[in-house]
Amino acid sequence: MQPTSNFDRPPNMPPIAALEGESLVRLQAIIARHRGDEGPLLPILHDVQAEWGMIPESAQPVIAQALGMSRAEIHGVVSFYHDFRQEPAGRHVLRLCRAEACQSVGADALAQQVRTALGLDWHETTPDGRLTLEPVFCLGLCACGPSAQLDDRLVGRATADRLVALAGGAR
Repeated sequence: MQPTSNFDRPPNMPPIAALEGESLVRLQAIIARHRGDEGPLLPILHDVQAEWGMIPESAQPVIAQALGMSRAEIHGVVSFYHDFRQEPAGRHVLRLCRAEACQSVGADALAQQVRTALGLDWHETTPDGRLTLEPVFCLGLCACGPSAQLDDRLVGRATADRLVALAGGAR
C-alpha cells in the first residue's frame, strides 16, 4: 500500500532509508511537527537543516515517503535552493555578495582576492572545518557595497584585508 497523502503511511510500513535509531526518531519528529501544514516540504527541510546543519541524503527518502513524493522531487528541491546544504558547512560561513550593486563597486575583484587569500573556492570548507566560503545574491547592503557576511555579522564596504582578518579570527 502506497501513501496517498502527506502522512498516510501505515504504522507497519518501514521507512525506506538508511537512517536508524535516534537519527530516524529525530527526523520523524520533525516531519510530525508539520503534520497538517499546507505545503510542508520547505518547513521540513529547513528544520532538518537546522537539526543536522545540512539535508542528509539518507533523510530524503524518509521525507519523500512521508509526503507521498518521489525521492527525485525531494532531491530537486534540495539541489535547487542554494540555502539548503548537501554537505556540512564549516563552523563559520563567510558569504560574499555577488549581486549587481556590489559588482559595480568591486565585488568581483574582492571575491578573487578573498578566495586566493583563504585558498578556497565557492562552497569549499577549510580542511579543519573552520570556515566555508559562499556566494550570496544580495545581503541588502546595496548602498554599502561590496558587502559580506560572516555568520550573523554583516560587513559593508568590505575589503579583502578586513574579511581575511575577520575570517582568521573566527575560531
